[in-house]
Amino acid sequence: MSWQIKYALANIAEQPGLTAEHVNGELIRIVARDQPDVLAVISAADEIDAAMAASYLESYPDADFLCGYRKSCVWHGEAIRYLEGADVGWGSAGTMTSAALDGAANTASHKTYLFADRLLRQHGRVQEVYREYDRIHRITLVSGTVLRIGMIADYEPTADAVRSLWDDFGPVDIVWNINPNGRPSPEASEAGIALGCEVMKWEALRERLRAA
Repeated sequence: MSWQIKYALANIAEQPGLTAEHVNGELIRIVARDQPDVLAVISAADEIDAAMAASYLESYPDADFLCGYRKSCVWHGEAIRYLEGADVGWGSAGTMTSAALDGAANTASHKTYLFADRLLRQHGRVQEVYREYDRIHRITLVSGTVLRIGMIADYEPTADAVRSLWDDFGPVDIVWNINPNGRPSPEASEAGIALGCEVMKWEALRERLRAA
């Protein structure tokens, strides 16, 4: 049994209302009270692209959810679109357990980025949203302006976090601190200016979209 399966089973055992068992390979079954059973693939990958997602579903065609167990796991946009088209949920371990309890495993998406993704898609000035990665969105506004937005979920993003996002995913126009309770450090904002991007919260981003 792989390490991520052992950790997933141990974690689920501590969740009220949930039990789980190993089925085979990287597949587990999660049982939630008064909800359908969930077949979840537990991946130890550092990043999940479309080819990897397709390989998992080929190996486990009855899967309801694909879990990137590492907190640092990066999801490619093509993988997200592939899984959503196949009615398979995706995201973190926390997303998986919440979805199992809600009976929504097949439609669940990474809860760290879910609300931010929804805000962009529902904004009246946004004409199109193209998700490059779980945390990188390229949006086209009704004015024709195109913005590449990177999301950081840290409570207080640092200068290193801003530079790491830029280094790992390429240049962005805006670094959006999506943690509702946090605020970027002054050093993070200075790092953004040095790179040529803005670091902001939703209130400032909303106004930027309205004016662009």
